[in-house]
Formats: sequence, C-alpha cells, structure tokens
Amino acid sequence: MMGLVEGGKEKKMREIIEKCGGYAIIDGGFATELERHGADLKDPLWSAKCLITSPHLVRRVHLDYLDAGANIIITASYQATIQGFEAKGLSREEGEALLRRSVKLALEARDIYYERCTKDFSDFIRDQTYSKRPILIAASVGSYGAYLADGSEYRGDYGDAVTVETLKDFHRDRIKILADSGADLIAFETIPNLLEAKSNLMQAYAQVLEEEGIEIPAWFSFSCKDESNVVSGDSILDCASIADSSTQVVAVGVNCTAPRFIHGLISSIKKVTSKPVLVYPNSGETYIAESSRWVKSSGVDEEDFVSHIGKWRDAGASIFGGCCRTTPNTIRGITQAICQKPL
Repeated sequence: MMGLVEGGKEKKMREIIEKCGGYAIIDGGFATELERHGADLKDPLWSAKCLITSPHLVRRVHLDYLDAGANIIITASYQATIQGFEAKGLSREEGEALLRRSVKLALEARDIYYERCTKDFSDFIRDQTYSKRPILIAASVGSYGAYLADGSEYRGDYGDAVTVETLKDFHRDRIKILADSGADLIAFETIPNLLEAKSNLMQAYAQVLEEEGIEIPAWFSFSCKDESNVVSGDSILDCASIADSSTQVVAVGVNCTAPRFIHGLISSIKKVTSKPVLVYPNSGETYIAESSRWVKSSGVDEEDFVSHIGKWRDAGASIFGGCCRTTPNTIRGITQAICQKPL
C-alpha cells in the first residue's frame, strides 16, 4: 500500500501502469458472476449480500477475474454501507467487520493467485527470475444512490434534502474502514451527477480523505448517458475537471456506461485532465430499476465489446475493464487485445 503513497500518488499510479506494459486491466461485472455461481442477489444489499451469506463465492469471482488477466480487482463493497447493514438488523460492529471482510477476501484471492502462479511456473522459473505481475486491490465505494437501492445512481436524482454534509456523514466511516483494511486504492464508482462531482460529493470525498488522514489514493468514475454528459445531464467536462483538481485522485474515467459512448467520453475527459483515464463500460444493456433487471437496448456481445479496446486506447485511455453484465470472458478478451497474444 505504501508504494502508492510515497513519492506522489499519481506518479506511482503511472509507474504501475508502465510496469504492466503501459496499461492496466480492471475486472468485470461482479454481481453478474455471483449470480452465475448461484447467488440470489434480489436484496437491497445486492452483491454485498454475499459478504454475509457466501464469502467463498466472492473470493471465487475475484480469482476468476485474476485468471482472466485483471491486474486490478474491485472489492464487493459497492453497495456495502454501515447504514445498509443496520437496516438488515446487523449491529454497527458487524457492519464494520463486513466492510473489512470485503477487502480481506480480495487480498486472500490475490495471495491464492500468486501461490498458484508460483506452482504453475515452477519448472519455468527454475533457471529464470519470475516476476509477479502487479495486482492492486481497489476498495469500491458506490454513490449515495447505490445505498438507496432504487436505481438513483443511474439517474442522479437524490432530491433537495441531500446536502454535502449529508454525503460526508454518510461516506466518512465507510471510507476510513476500507482504507484501513489493506486496500491499495479507493474506487469511487458510478458517480451520477454534478452534485456528487462539483460542489458536493466530489469535494466531500476529498475532504473525508484529508480530514481522516487517509493516505491511499483514489479514482473517480462517472456513469454517463451519452458522449458528453453524466446520467443526470451534467457535463462530463465539469465533473472530470473537479476530479482533476484533487491531489488524492490518481485516475479519472467512466463506468457502467454503454460502450458506444466511451470513445467520445475519453476524448472529453482528456481535454481537462492529464491523469490516467480509466474505462469499464457495461454491456450496453439498460437497467430497469423498477423490476431490477437489465433489458436489451443496444447491447453488444463480448467480441464486439473487445473490438473497441484498440480505439479506446488510441483515444487516450490506459486502464480498461468491464462493469455490469460483462464476464471473465470479456476481461480475457481485453487482456488478449491489449497483449495481442492468447491468455
């Protein structure tokens, strides 16, 4: 963890990207894989439910993505909040323990993966030096809308009652617990509006990091509805500009956004920041909050998804992955496209 802090956070992130060959690969859809392995996620906690009921599946999905080539695995804490756990009847102490567990499971998966690699390559490394590929643990912090569990993170409408102080109070303890649990960085995901980006939550995040003395860096990724705007209709230029102004933020980008918008969004973000740009789109399907399901719209299959990677890289992105409805096959395809060799 300290390796990311000393000598400048953004510089260290760039060094890691260079060590990975000029790119880094994030994992893919987490809930999608949990459901494929038999998990029932029809619950306000969504994928965080498995931290309680089936932590072995969480570890297994992390390993699936490491096997597919990911160098960054995101914890199962996107919808994990102390408030959400308390609403399920758990104590505050139990909720805090589950947040720590989300990081612990990712750390365990990394250790297991490294151990497997050492065994698998034992003959190869007998006469050569084996270098482990860098693997980072990104502790996921979903937006306030994720906690509401009503699809708000896909619309960005929180109502007038939500203020910067509301958001700071909501996120402060969760951020501190995750940061103190051994994660390498904090991933603030699916940010849907300027409220969370410009005058309020973006600053709230940064203030919480600074007020609590948290040293590990963060990335900010926005959920967008087209090539120019986040889902609320606010400009991606404005949102990315605020992210660029924070010394705690080491990468800026978009997630849970249709693949057809990514190229334009990269171009927009590059206009206002020199920080590494990350992109991990969804499959292109549309989420219907009322029925908690995804429906075909302009969805693309995994082969089509992967075919865009070269264009996104040429546009200026250096960190790639997948979000909702993508799978280890998607990540394997991205890895092959980047490395230009079979995995």
